[in-house]
Amino acid sequence: MILFYFLSAVLAGVSIVVARIINANLAAKIGLFQSTFFNYVTGFLSSVVLFIFSSELLKAVSIDFKSIPLWAYLGGVVSVAVVVLSSYITPKISVFYQTLFVFIGQIFIGIVVDYFALNQLSIGKVLGGLFVLLGLTFNLIVDMKGQTKLN
Repeated sequence: MILFYFLSAVLAGVSIVVARIINANLAAKIGLFQSTFFNYVTGFLSSVVLFIFSSELLKAVSIDFKSIPLWAYLGGVVSVAVVVLSSYITPKISVFYQTLFVFIGQIFIGIVVDYFALNQLSIGKVLGGLFVLLGLTFNLIVDMKGQTKLN
């Protein structure tokens, strides 16, 4: 069973990288916002199909949408911004750096969410995030010096 979880995590990571590359190539061909639009249309249609065949359809009928706070709907806006930025940045920097930026962002947003939602501040997570950030910064500086010598 642990192998299944491991493979699922690896496939999720691979799918994110492949999706970034596909979105960037599509953005180069048809435009940044058009590719983001088609990205979301495809995702929406796939979600609707999966939703129809799941057991969640009956539960959704009883949801009172007025009881959902307005900020809960901002996830869509944030995800559109992430796809647009990712499609724009992908051709400009390496996948390695993109993955590190996303990882660092997830660490620090997780720390902020833990602090405000759970009233917890994990020193280990903060230090770990800072070490990863310092390592990324050091690697960027080394790469810049290497490129300067080549020119």
